Parts: sequence; structure tokens; C-alpha cells
Amino acid sequence: MIRFALRNMFQNKIRLTISVGGVALALLLILSLDAIFTGVEQRLTVYINNSGADIFVAQSGVRNMHMASSSLPVSTIRDVEAVPGVAVVTPILYLSNMLVAGGERNLAYIIGLPEEAELGVPWRISSGSSFPGKDEAIIDRNVAEESGVNLGDKVKILGKDFEVVGLSEETSSLVNSIAFISIDDFALLRGGTDTISFLLVKVKDGESPQFVAERIEAQVKDVTAQPSPVFAATERQVVKDMSTDVITIMNLIGFMIGLAVMGLTVYTATLSRKREYGVLKALGARNGQLYRAVLTQALLSVAFGFAIGLATTLLLSAVIPLLGLSMVLEVSAASLVKVGSFSVVIAGIAAILPIRQIAGLDPAMVFRGR
Repeated sequence: MIRFALRNMFQNKIRLTISVGGVALALLLILSLDAIFTGVEQRLTVYINNSGADIFVAQSGVRNMHMASSSLPVSTIRDVEAVPGVAVVTPILYLSNMLVAGGERNLAYIIGLPEEAELGVPWRISSGSSFPGKDEAIIDRNVAEESGVNLGDKVKILGKDFEVVGLSEETSSLVNSIAFISIDDFALLRGGTDTISFLLVKVKDGESPQFVAERIEAQVKDVTAQPSPVFAATERQVVKDMSTDVITIMNLIGFMIGLAVMGLTVYTATLSRKREYGVLKALGARNGQLYRAVLTQALLSVAFGFAIGLATTLLLSAVIPLLGLSMVLEVSAASLVKVGSFSVVIAGIAAILPIRQIAGLDPAMVFRGR
């Protein structure tokens, strides 16, 4: 009966294309929406993930960067450096503000870097300098291209003009970008040089970031120290909590539309083979055998459609960054498990619904041409 299901599927190429294509498009919608949201979530912590730091030290009670303000006295640098297990400490100044480039206003994380910083620097430069000097800035390449800005042009950051000396990669998302200036320029614009925002810490070989973070909190007053993965997870959770309703509704609508289209496609494809099943009944096939054939064809349609949808999503995730867009598609294992599981369930239900009609077929009707 399984071999029959396979032969029956491939017998009519047009019908096969329509059924598998409908499933593939529905699953492409679901997978691509999940990939977009996952990509946005990953880009939210791209600076933390690529900073090279094992630990982020902030003002007491501050556990993320987005919509947060941290202020530490400069003396904290020396105090953290004295903690056993600490290898490198890089102070940064940080503020979320507008980057004005070519008349375009872009929300950006502004990072102030000290001279010869070892941590927190741009990790990938497409052109120009990899470190900002006095009155210089490094901005994201996509932002520069969209704004018509080139190396040597001026952009306005924190109300001051800076010369663009470098273009960075992987530092923009659908919601913001990252710009780098010197910590001295940042301090002067902010009106003080006696505080810093965060300390980026690299631990010595063989040391545990978790244990060193606990030592920092125990030995340095009024600070919160977190391993970078924990800091990044908190950052993602804060942003998700702020936009959870919008994201959940959009994702749910896309998910339900995709499942509805897939279910309808499987249901229609099953009914379209009603005549063939009638012939089988006339030849003595039992209902159980028909059920297996119907479910096999439904699951095969979903399997082929899932493979096509996934391949197309992966292709889009590779092509979109090449087009200079700030959108990133990230296919996660959790998304594959979720979509695959629901697809199998919906396909089974969509195939079972017409089974009663098939089981109740009168074989004589088939031969009467009805």
C-alpha cells in the first residue's frame, strides 16, 4: 500500500506539483517568519557576543544595555583589575542615541572606545580604519550605503560632526546599528571624564567567568558582574518583553495562515484522489489499507514541502545579506522542531477528515462514472 501511495503521488505530475508546492509555500511562510524574528533577536546582542569579553561589569542593579544607563567611577577600573583571575579590563562609554548620516536619522548604540582597546572593538571592518581617533567615527556599512555616506564624509553623533574613517559589518539590524567613537570625544560631549559605563573583562586562561564574576561582585563595591552569555540572555529577554505582544501576534497570525493553507492543500489533494481509492475498494482493499495510503501520501507531501520550504529559507538567509539589507534570517533548531511537529499533526488531521468519505465509497459509483 505504501508503494501504491508513492506511485499514485507521482502519477500526475501537475497534481503533485500543486499539492507539494502549496505545502512548501505555507511552510516557507512559517519558517521565514521564525527566521526573521530569530535573526532580529540574535542581532540585538551582536555587540555583546563579538566583544571578546568574558564578563560585563555594570553599575549595581544594571543587567543589560538596551534602554539602560550605567555609570561607574573611573577608580572601578583599577579595583576590577586587582581581582584574582582578571586578565584584561577595557572600559567603554555607552549611550543609545541618533546617528545622523546624509540627512537620515538612525537609532544607534554609540560606543566610546579607549585608545588601543583590546575588547569591544569593531570585529569586522569592510573598509577604512579599524579604530576611531579624535573626531573620527566608524559606522555600519549598510547604514552608510543607505544614507549615501562614504569614507571621509561627516556624520553627526551626540550633536557633533565626526569624520567617517571606517565601515563595519554585522553591526546593524532592523531596529538600530552600532557606531564607534573615541572615549575621549564621548566623555567631552557628555560633559565629564570621571565615569565610565561598562567594563569589559577577559579572564585568565583556566579561570571560570562565573567564578571571577562572583569575585568581582564580592570585592568591588556597587557593581553587577555577569558572564557575557548571561548578560546577552538578559538583553534579549528585556527587548522581547518590551515587544512580546507585537511579535507574538505577528508570528501567530503567520503561523496559523501557513498551517491553514497547508491543511487545505493536503485535504484537497486527498479528495482529488477519491476515484483511485474507489477503484482500490472495488478490487478488495480494506479500509485500514486505504487509511495507510492516505496518511502516507499526506506525510510525504509534507516531507517534500518541508524540505523545499527549508531549502528556500536557507537560500534567502544567504542571499539577503548580499543585497545590502539589514535584515538577517536565522533558522533555529527550535523552529524546525516546532514547525515540523505541527506540520505532521495538521497534515494527519487534514488527511483523516476526508477518510470517512473514502471509506464510505460505493465502488459501483466509480464504474458508473460518478
